[in-house]
Amino acid sequence: MDPTTLLGIILGFALIVNGISFAKIGNFIDIPSMVIVIGGALSATLSSYPLGILKDIPKHFAVLIRGNRYNVPKLIEQLVDLGTIARQSGLLALEDKAAEIKDPFFKQSVLMIVDANDPDKVRLVLERELDNMMVRHDQAAGLYEKAASYAPSFGMIGTLIGLINMLKLLDDPSSIGPNMAVALITTMYGSLLANWISIPIATKLRANNRKEIAVKEIVCEGILSIQAGENPRVIEEKLKSFLAPADRNKLMDNGEQGGEA
Repeated sequence: MDPTTLLGIILGFALIVNGISFAKIGNFIDIPSMVIVIGGALSATLSSYPLGILKDIPKHFAVLIRGNRYNVPKLIEQLVDLGTIARQSGLLALEDKAAEIKDPFFKQSVLMIVDANDPDKVRLVLERELDNMMVRHDQAAGLYEKAASYAPSFGMIGTLIGLINMLKLLDDPSSIGPNMAVALITTMYGSLLANWISIPIATKLRANNRKEIAVKEIVCEGILSIQAGENPRVIEEKLKSFLAPADRNKLMDNGEQGGEA
């Protein structure tokens, strides 16, 4: 579980409320302004994207909460083990191992080389799958970026509504203050929705996308190397180049412990 998204939202709320002070919090709550900003941003986003993308919003939040589910050093060890089995017993011996793999992309990759597909075809299919995933993830992050651009605009619309009401009632001095307050509150709501909620979500989704792309590139490289019959040690060294230095050391430490056992 990755608590940073939820933690950031809660911390932001606490800091904002602290800046306002609880005694004056009521001055910053205006339901019509919330309806204009939140409802307007949601309606504009709804009209900008097809249902096929919008229905995945619950999945986006599941990704944010779940966080990084990949253990890259362990994945490399898995690929090296598959390479060892393939060198000793042939590619067909990997079929049983494929049944144990939970990740759909990894499993599909293993089964493709078990079925003796042409290496160029395997590369093409895997790269196309990776490209399609990148498009889906880009659309998901773009949805929240688009919502972030709509929120301040509707905040400005709410401001204009408040100013119009104020100007219409200039002959009533008692109405100027409340209408001006509403005009300013909508701008604040729009800025909060964009910078406190939408943009952080989009940024986190793009960060998770980069991690997943890196993992799937490791799988592609490892599977193609196994199919080519490369030495498992060469495969390991090749895949370790995808890792940060700290993760490479972790992988080496695990290998040494395994050797001593």
